[in-house]
Amino acid sequence: MSYILLFVVGALLLFVFELFRSVGAYRKFRGDRIVSCPENHQPAAVRVAAAKAAIQAAIATPHLQLSECSRWPERAGCGQECLSQIQEAPKACLVSTIVNRWYQGTKCVYCHNPFGESHWHDHPPALVDEQGETIEWNEIPLENLQRTLSTHWPVCWNCHVAETFRRQHPELVTDRPTH
Repeated sequence: MSYILLFVVGALLLFVFELFRSVGAYRKFRGDRIVSCPENHQPAAVRVAAAKAAIQAAIATPHLQLSECSRWPERAGCGQECLSQIQEAPKACLVSTIVNRWYQGTKCVYCHNPFGESHWHDHPPALVDEQGETIEWNEIPLENLQRTLSTHWPVCWNCHVAETFRRQHPELVTDRPTH
């Protein structure tokens, strides 16, 4: 009877260990990423098949595959050599890491308040271009992210909302001089 109990406990521990490995692999490889396409050395937005990697991690070392690429469907048959960049530095090529690093130590161009931790789920920061038009992150094609970051400036959520309202309804805005 005690051998059966030891077997069940061992099997349960093995299952929990493999479950943690799977969850860890999923968390490590989920999310949008920017890589340099080995074919043309231009930025490409990619997504790893994280669920597949998680399932494979429970059995053995996961074999990564892309589930999405901004160069598809034209280049769908590529060898996916860009995956080596993700394997070498999985967090460095995450869009969230790139964007958070860009905002670090900056201030809003309108109110000059410093950026703290970004809250992407409720009040995400925005950007402003040379013409003074603010844009949200979901309006930027990810393959153009680096170019956009080099030509735009950071804007906090509050100023983005105010500037959008000002642009869309100028007849309802009254500017008062500062004292």
